[in-house]
This record gives sequence, structure tokens and C-alpha cells, in this order.
Amino acid sequence: MTEQMQAEIVELNHRLDEIDDPRRSFAIVQEKIRACRKRGQQVPEALSLMERRLAAECRIESQGR
Repeated sequence: MTEQMQAEIVELNHRLDEIDDPRRSFAIVQEKIRACRKRGQQVPEALSLMERRLAAECRIESQGR
């Protein structure tokens, strides 16, 4: 992973920390993943991990827990 990508992930983490809605955060992460794939880049593991964590948070919230 390039230094630029690492910096973008750190910035994304800070941005997501400020968002209360996990669905919105999930959409932002998915868009970032789509952008990586569109450029032909491998999706960083950190982004995949964020996506899985946020998907779980969305499921929990939808179940009213």
C-alpha cells in the first residue's frame, strides 16, 4: 500500500468517526472500494476490514440492538 493510500485511509477513518449513521459510513467506504477497483488497484485490507465492520454495525442497527 502506498503512503498516499495510507494517508487517505487515515483521513477516511477520521471522517467516519464524525458520522453517526453506519449506513452512511458504509456507503462512503463502498464508494472508496469501487474507486480502487475502477483504477485497477487492489483494495487495501484496511478498507475491506472497514467494510465488514460497518456491514455488521448496519445489521445490528437494523435489528434494533
